[in-house]
Amino acid sequence: MADETLTFTLDSGGDVVIQLRPDLAPGHVERIATLARQGFYDGVVFHRVIPGFMAQGGDPTGTGMGGSELPDLEAEFNDEPHVRGVCSMARSQRPDSANSQFFICFDDATFLDRQYTAWGVVTSGMEHVDALPKGEPPAKPGKILKATVS
Repeated sequence: MADETLTFTLDSGGDVVIQLRPDLAPGHVERIATLARQGFYDGVVFHRVIPGFMAQGGDPTGTGMGGSELPDLEAEFNDEPHVRGVCSMARSQRPDSANSQFFICFDDATFLDRQYTAWGVVTSGMEHVDALPKGEPPAKPGKILKATVS
């Protein structure tokens, strides 16, 4: 699992390749990889895309209120700064409430550091994240066509 990558094929034009970081958040990386292998993320939209901040997805209902049937994760807050391309888990007000929703930072969001679990970084295809339709939710949300782990 040391050098695994997660690839999201987006309907906004191509592949987003994410270097998984089990050294930062082993439980969260395992969850994301498990869900991706099960096809959980295939067809899921980015329901919250805020320019200059982040793109959030991973909710099968597309509302921001849903998740997987797996139990919520214990927080694995770490020192990885939330900067452009960093992937982190969305959660509710409770620190141990991350499940399947995640976000990808467009720009520096270091005010999130040590409060959200960073688990990966985009190594290529960030332009496809940039191309996602904006909104909360977007009128026509961008979608993950396929998620693969390799």
